[in-house]
Amino acid sequence: MIKIGIIGGSGLDNPEILKDSIEKEVTTSYGEPSSKLIIGKINNIDVVILSRHGNKHQYPPSKVNYRANIQALKQENCTHILATTAVGSLKEEIDRGHLVILDQFIDFTRHRDITFHDHFPNEPKHTPMATPFNENLRNLLINSCTSLNYKFHEKGTVITIEGPRFSTKAESKMFKSWGADVINMSIAPEATLANELNIPYAAIAMSTDYDCLFEDKESVTWEQILEVFEQNVNKVKNLLIDVIPKIK
Repeated sequence: MIKIGIIGGSGLDNPEILKDSIEKEVTTSYGEPSSKLIIGKINNIDVVILSRHGNKHQYPPSKVNYRANIQALKQENCTHILATTAVGSLKEEIDRGHLVILDQFIDFTRHRDITFHDHFPNEPKHTPMATPFNENLRNLLINSCTSLNYKFHEKGTVITIEGPRFSTKAESKMFKSWGADVINMSIAPEATLANELNIPYAAIAMSTDYDCLFEDKESVTWEQILEVFEQNVNKVKNLLIDVIPKIK
């Protein structure tokens, strides 16, 4: 029996896209309640939607337990997980509102502040999104983007960080030199735990803006991210509605 777990921003927990939806809150082995789950159906497929940041983004990124999110969907017996996230682009060809289908990450998770004063590893490690990463899921996302006429990029390397969501100019240049396409702070822990739990997992990102590498300012704010995300959330919803009935 197929049951699709979706992890996304607060715009995705609106039950209007689900039939016969109910709300549920679960506690994981990590000790904290997960964000509230919305359980229902899309085209008779069982779906569980988990919002990373709660209703109206009430939880800032620093307060989100990303591993607990995957654990919550595991406890709900989800057979596949589709993660959606907002990212900043490190590539000029990835414009605001474009979608990126992520296939690997550079996990840079040690804590840092917004200044560029400490050293970086000489050889960053590129890691696949997850061992059970399902090529079929990835192809379904690509095909749906094509049929919906969305601007998208088939391959994307995301660099995941702690600290401010978006990077400083100096860091952006370093990350781009490592081969990163976009920057985000939520994918790596989710992909790692999906791997450990052996759950097929795929991730699609929406570019909310160029990163500060292409801006006069030092970094992009959380408020700016939310503004663009809210403008484009229907694009992500339509993609999920198109993809989910095709998963087998």
